[in-house]
Amino acid sequence: MPLAGRYRLIDVPISNCINSGVNRMYVLTQFLSVSLHQHISNTYKFDMFDRGFVEILAAQQTNERMDWYQGTADAIRQNLRYVTDEYSDVLILSGDQLYRMDYQDLLRTHRDNEADITMAVLPITRSQAEGLGIARADVGGRIRQFYEKPKAEIDMSAFRVAPEWLQHRGIAAAGRDYLANMGIYVFRRDVLVSLLEKALADVTDFGKHIFPKIVDTHSIHAHLFDGFWEDLGTIRSYHEVSLALTDDQPPFEFFSPHASVYTRVRNLPPSRISGATLDKVRVAEGCVIQEGAIVRRSIVGLRSRVCRGVQLASTVMIGADRIESDADRARNRAEKRIDLGLGDGSIIRGAIIDKDARIGKHVVIDNREQIDNADHSLYYIRDGIVCVPRGTSIPDGTRIPVTK
Repeated sequence: MPLAGRYRLIDVPISNCINSGVNRMYVLTQFLSVSLHQHISNTYKFDMFDRGFVEILAAQQTNERMDWYQGTADAIRQNLRYVTDEYSDVLILSGDQLYRMDYQDLLRTHRDNEADITMAVLPITRSQAEGLGIARADVGGRIRQFYEKPKAEIDMSAFRVAPEWLQHRGIAAAGRDYLANMGIYVFRRDVLVSLLEKALADVTDFGKHIFPKIVDTHSIHAHLFDGFWEDLGTIRSYHEVSLALTDDQPPFEFFSPHASVYTRVRNLPPSRISGATLDKVRVAEGCVIQEGAIVRRSIVGLRSRVCRGVQLASTVMIGADRIESDADRARNRAEKRIDLGLGDGSIIRGAIIDKDARIGKHVVIDNREQIDNADHSLYYIRDGIVCVPRGTSIPDGTRIPVTK
């Protein structure tokens, strides 16, 4: 998943590992993962003498297993042979979250408490709890109970954490009375192998299945985290966080003197902007933004082309895999094909434009009717956000959403 114009979301956990001194990583992939494999292999190369690696473990059918990964725990189970006994602890991370964490702090909590499992938890409000797994910890920080994604009407008072508990750990409660499971875990290797191969060999997910079953028999300890963290697993969260990254004081910055986020180095020209107005915009490399274009609070991804008079607002533009030359565009005209990018005079608000989309001239994409969900051959709408799929061509003058 592209992020902030030039990164991939997988860069976040891998960079956190590198910055934390963790340099042996397996990335478990499954669906439509060729592009991800190429990105990782072209980006993360370690010195041959330090034994570090980032290795892809793609889902595969074998003589023992004919099905794909059924969940997070099942994905780990199918690859336990790579977690050899030379490792004492295993760090398990999600690939769809934006945050910065020093995993050495997490490991320190794990080892100081001699825990079987340590879970990173985030203080949240009751209104945020509906979409997350909630943990209840005792005075010493051991987790005693779980509840997965509680609905708003459910009484969760038993899970409330006392403000003093947070203050004792140097964190102001500020109305955050609950602890959310961040999907970041450290397992003792022998515990992980025993659970997945023996005790719970038929379960598929850590949060839903494993932790509730073992909370009384295993020491699961909470590691408190109070930095920026966001799960980008939905279109709404991805769109909102992407736009927030364009603010003057973004909630997350990719550069840090001690813990930057790394990504692939591309041999692209600097972006060219002529007579355009840009306000709160992140522009990646290789872009062209032409005269009269007005771009506000948006992401303009790699190799994007924004033509004359375009109005672009509150939009994530993923970009393109190639830059079209003048000869390419002449060929497009001869073949009556739309150029890559946004055509002259188009107006686009509140959208996600996926890679290699071809938007014609004077196209309007603006969900003023506030349609929540819809499907169309040229686009779909989720949570009110218009999404143009990869490689879609939208003819000149089209108005989206289409109204009867």
